Amino acid sequence: MITISVAAERFGRDMEESFTTIGRLIDEARRRDTALLVLPEACLGGYLPSLGGGDEPEETRQRRLRNLPPALDLDGPEVARVASMAGDMVVTFGFCEADGSDRYNAAVTVHGDGVLGSYRKVHQPLGENLCYAAGSDYRAFDTPVGRMGMQICYDKAFPEAARELALDGAEIITSLSAWPTSRTGRAENMADDRWTHRFDIYDRARALENQVVWVASNQAGSFGSLDFVCSAKIVGPGGEVLAGTGVRPGLATATLDVRDAIAAARGGGMYNLRDRRPSVYGTLVDEDSMSRVDRVMSRA
Repeated sequence: MITISVAAERFGRDMEESFTTIGRLIDEARRRDTALLVLPEACLGGYLPSLGGGDEPEETRQRRLRNLPPALDLDGPEVARVASMAGDMVVTFGFCEADGSDRYNAAVTVHGDGVLGSYRKVHQPLGENLCYAAGSDYRAFDTPVGRMGMQICYDKAFPEAARELALDGAEIITSLSAWPTSRTGRAENMADDRWTHRFDIYDRARALENQVVWVASNQAGSFGSLDFVCSAKIVGPGGEVLAGTGVRPGLATATLDVRDAIAAARGGGMYNLRDRRPSVYGTLVDEDSMSRVDRVMSRA
């Protein structure tokens, strides 16, 4: 049995405040005997103040580019500081990673021994590509709590991303987000917001279709023009929400035997990974598939 905790919490540009918040969450998770703690996207230095692209005015774009989070080295003192705070706990969190002149929206999993795995966000929504380079692969990695995979925010909208990690043996997939409310037609109650519903549906679907444990963190509160939906949760391999924060900041915690839960989900005759038919999925990896979709839609 292992205990997993996941956070919906606010993080901004103040790095020392970020470390204080991370320390508080680690302390609370430790009081709950947590073995794995998953923190949000962009913990160290915050997320972007707005999302744009398209016909965004140049002045708006330049203002956003002047207010980017600090770019940090994966092997730098900031990541090492969180690893030291983690001790014997496994902690996953998001940050802006520097690689020469490029910067990436990144996630890292650490432990007192150092970095266990890292990831650079592949799928970029709403002009995020104006601020970050894109990652290029999904890889699972071994940790003291089992084999894990990571993804960030918009990645959860792509079933292929989670499937890649499941096929690489991931038992636990962590999905770190700075997922905001809808920019248009916002609901008065955040629980009714259509982007909250999307967030929750993706989390449950990705867990169920891959029969894995899915741990979804999110930012909370507001930053720049964005209001975040919270909704951190732990989802079992049958798609059931084991624990969640709802649309409030907080820490959700669940205790389970990950391998037993996965074996139970896959052992009832519906083992989704085994029963795939890759030979009929050729369009999924066809670079020209989108042009065919566009042609069909234009005739509709």
